[in-house]
This record gives sequence, structure tokens and C-alpha cells, in this order.
Amino acid sequence: MPQAHHSVSPDPAKERRTANWVAAIVCLALLFDGYDLTVYGTVLSTLMDDPGHIGAVDPATAGALGSYALLGVLVGSLTCGFLGDHFGRRRLVLGGIAWFSIGMFLTALSTSVMMFGLLRFLTGLGLGVLLATAGATIAEFAPAGRRNFYNAVVYSGIPAGGVIAALLGMGLLEPLGWRGLFLIGATPILFLLPLAWFKLPESPRWLHSRGRVEDARRVSERTGVPLVEEVVVQQAGAAPARRGFAAAFSRTFFLPTVLLGFMSFSGLLLTYGLNTWLPRIMEGYGFDKSYSLSFLLILNGGAVLGGIVASMAADRLGAQRLVATTFVLAAITLVLMTFQFPAPVLFLYIAIAGVGTLGTQVLIYGFSSNYYTTNARAAGVSWVAGFGRIGGVLGPLVGGWLAAAGITGGTAFYIFGGVALFGALVTILVPRQRRLEAAEERAEELAAGSSGDLAGPGTGQGAPTVDTAGTRA
Repeated sequence: MPQAHHSVSPDPAKERRTANWVAAIVCLALLFDGYDLTVYGTVLSTLMDDPGHIGAVDPATAGALGSYALLGVLVGSLTCGFLGDHFGRRRLVLGGIAWFSIGMFLTALSTSVMMFGLLRFLTGLGLGVLLATAGATIAEFAPAGRRNFYNAVVYSGIPAGGVIAALLGMGLLEPLGWRGLFLIGATPILFLLPLAWFKLPESPRWLHSRGRVEDARRVSERTGVPLVEEVVVQQAGAAPARRGFAAAFSRTFFLPTVLLGFMSFSGLLLTYGLNTWLPRIMEGYGFDKSYSLSFLLILNGGAVLGGIVASMAADRLGAQRLVATTFVLAAITLVLMTFQFPAPVLFLYIAIAGVGTLGTQVLIYGFSSNYYTTNARAAGVSWVAGFGRIGGVLGPLVGGWLAAAGITGGTAFYIFGGVALFGALVTILVPRQRRLEAAEERAEELAAGSSGDLAGPGTGQGAPTVDTAGTRA
């Protein structure tokens, strides 16, 4: 017997308002992910030069410490793949904010290398949950046709956090010390967690995919987020029958999942390798510590601005094409940085490299979060974030190995450039999901009509049905 139909007519103004709140909250959460990433590189020379802080830190130990947080992010991201499609987006965002804030606070109290490394790992667990949940969350709230832009705004929080860490490192490292910089990273529990508690709704698309149709309808009406697309995707059979990792590694998504993982692997190896070792590499070119920290500022500033501009182009031209292009740009500029150019020219190249490394990673998260259907999205994005973190773990380690072996900065730039070319290659190989694209186009046509009706999930007589302007989909 058919189920009752419920209005799912879009409310663009309310939808845009909700999307703005969600984007702001998740962006602020990821800002502290980027802050954590870069603050270690900012204080690294201080820890290495004075064993009185946490003990002796040689180049190999420094690389390992830089990787412990990333190992935590790897574990947290993959765990999120199992939990995200069961517990929903809201709970994981709230839990992630609380977890990493407490972790940053405790890290500031470290008195030994072992304690510092352990707390870096534990903090990374919360950061990993947030990183993997962010893409799935904003993909389900952002208005159609603006998803790459909203995703870039959200993930630009990561390089923006890097910019803030670099600025605070330049201005406050001496008066506050490294512990004070880590305490700043613990402040989200005081302001961001309460804000998210009151202003972050659960995703109506996630509720609907779990069969909670009435809850989905109520949240849809309250937030203005339409459910037409979710229903049409189910009708078209574009979503695998299973959910979570079983869906992400189903025949529909298996090859793309593997390739997207290697895209993220490449982007994060470049991101974490350069953010950790760029100041030290530039010191080898004759720049002093305070001057070399400005390179981190330029790298992350280029990623913020360039990533947002590239995402706006991605909404028109497609994210896949833009990701491949920015990877190639990164390779070219990294090679050019080995030449003895004046500082202003090097600043320009580093800014472009920022677009091609961390800016590219922002586009990868947007590409992957919009590539999957709702029942595979949390697992797919968590895989992309988690597998990519293997590259993130290797980035600081590779830099440490090169430094310990006495290899010059020029060779390091060539190695990082080769990684960027590999990332461009795997990006080109990702196949298009034509069935899903067709369903999304159909949903946009229906939403542009007049009104939509929603029935509960199922097949046959109880199948989801969308009515628009008298036409049954």
C-alpha cells in the first residue's frame, strides 16, 4: 500500500541560510585542524634547538612527531567511515570538536617527547573524525550548483588555520612560548561547541537514507533543504543497496574509491610535507627563522584564496578537471623554486604551490563528497581522508629522512613535484558516474518546477515518488 506523500518543496532563502550556518560551523572546526597542522611546523625549530622543552628532538624524531597526529587523523577518519552512516553527521561534528580541543589542551602540558607524541596522536583522532565528517555534512546542506564553492569555503578553514598559526607563531611564539600556541588550539570547546550544539541540524538527506522519512520531512521543512534529489537518486537506482564501506567498495564505486584515495594520498603528502619542512628548507637557502616562517604564511594564504577561486570554476567546469590542473601547477612551481630567484618571485611561486597542494586537497574533498551517494558518502569521504593521511604521515617523515641524510632542499622540491604529477595522473583516471549525474540533473529539473512530494523508501508500491507540476517521476 502506498505511503502518504509529503511536501518537499525547496525554500531557497531558508536553504541558503541553513547552508551558511552549517558552513560557518564546520569551517571553524576545520580551521583548528589547519591550525594544529601548521602550529607544529611553527614551533618545530624551537623544540629542536632547545631540549629543555620536551627533550632532545633530532631531525628523525621531529619527522616522527609530525606524523603522530596524522596517524591519529588516519585512525579517526577511517573510524568515522564506520560510524558516520550510523550515528549521523551532527553527533560526530560535536564529538570531534570536544575531543580535539581537550587533546590540544593536554598537549600543551607535555613534559617529554613520548608524552607529546602520544597526545598528538590522540588529538589527531578527533581531527580525523571532523575532517571526514565535514565533506559529507556540507555536501548534504549546500544548494545544488554551489556545492564545490561551499565545500571550498568549509575546507579553506584548513589553510586559514595554517595562516593563523604562522601569524601567531611570528608574533606570539616568543612571549607565549610553544605551550601558549597549543592552548589557543584548545579554545573551540569554549565557543564553537556551544554554537554547534544550538545551530547545527542533522542532515535531512541522511535521515531519509536511513528510512526516517517523517524526521527527514520535519528537518527539511525547518531548514529549507529539499529532499527531491535524494528521492530521485533512489528511484534511479544510482545508489548501491548497501551502506557505509560496503557501498563505497561496491561494484559501483570500487575503482573510483581506490583512485580517489590515491588523489588524497598525493595531496596530503605534499601538504604535510611542505607545511612541516618548508621553513627548514628555506633556512637552508639562507633565510633566517622569522623570514622563513613567512613562507608558511604565503603557502597557506595562496591555498585559501586560490582554493576558493578554483572551486567557483569547478562548479562550472567540473572539479576533476580543476584538480588535475592544480596538481600540474604545483609540480611546475615546486621545480621553479629550486632556482635562485629573488624573494618576491619565490613568494609568488610558493603561493601558486599552495593552490596546487593544500588548495588541491580542498578540491579533492569536494570532488569526493559530491561523487558518492548519501548511503556511501560518509564512508567514501572518510576513506579519502583516511587513506590520504598515509601520504600525510609520509610527508613529514620524508622531509625528516632527507634532512637527516643531508639531502638539499632542491632535491626535496623535485621529489614533491613528482608526487604532484602522480596525483594529476590518478585524477584523470577517475571514471564519471553518469547514472548519478543523470539523476541529479533530473532532480534539479524537478526542484526548478513548482513542488515535490515525498513518499517513504522502498520498492514497488511503496517506492519513493516525486510529483512535480503534475508529473510523476
